[in-house]
Amino acid sequence: MGFTKVLIPMADYGHDPTETAVAYTVFKEAGFQVQFATETGNAPKCDERMISGISGKLLGAKQDAIKKYEQMIQDPAAKSPLSWSDPAFSVADYDMIYLPGGHDKAVRQAIDSEVLQKHLASYFPQTRKPSRKVVAAVCHGVQTLSTVTLPNGKSVLHDTTTTALQGAMESGIFWITRPFLGDYYKTYGKGTDNVETIVRNVLDNPDKQFKNSLSPAPFIVEDEAYNYVSGRFPPDTETLAKRAVELVKEISA
Repeated sequence: MGFTKVLIPMADYGHDPTETAVAYTVFKEAGFQVQFATETGNAPKCDERMISGISGKLLGAKQDAIKKYEQMIQDPAAKSPLSWSDPAFSVADYDMIYLPGGHDKAVRQAIDSEVLQKHLASYFPQTRKPSRKVVAAVCHGVQTLSTVTLPNGKSVLHDTTTTALQGAMESGIFWITRPFLGDYYKTYGKGTDNVETIVRNVLDNPDKQFKNSLSPAPFIVEDEAYNYVSGRFPPDTETLAKRAVELVKEISA
């Protein structure tokens, strides 16, 4: 087997630097080949609010994650990503697709892309065990998957076990930061459903399939039927990425 190939689809702007760069670093340290894709091939940039300014200092990425992000964006793969809108683009050859999250409204470019949804609709079913393909997602990355529909109209997540950004966490930080960040923590605006609700709504049996934890300790969920692992928010990223690496190695052995 050659290099393990990982694809990270991203919006042009707005993804969380920790959820992106920490995972990227884990994949590179594992010897994986990482490729990025944006809608039209623009070099992606992560959410500046999580890197600099008062919001960055109070709520943003830790220095270690920022350092990893600065290294990531120097990678030629990040400087010249593929275009998922290119008719020649295909996800078929990738061993893993990793979907980071982010709160900035610009990430809707990835969540709402019908073209990206079609690519993911072809890929995710191929992760059903036994399979050599893996999908990992965190935070709004899980929301991206929830929008992806199968020919029967159901979400690709309909029969999976998953987690995502917890509603209590999202609502809590929204109200705490609203006086100085407005509706920043509501990606689709004030009054819209939180990520947990959106994801639960596409599950066949949400009370059984959606897993919660409000602990600050890393928490990830691994599905039994699919090679699919999910996380809630930035502190879960390293654990999530390392488990995804282990999974790839296990099924490739």
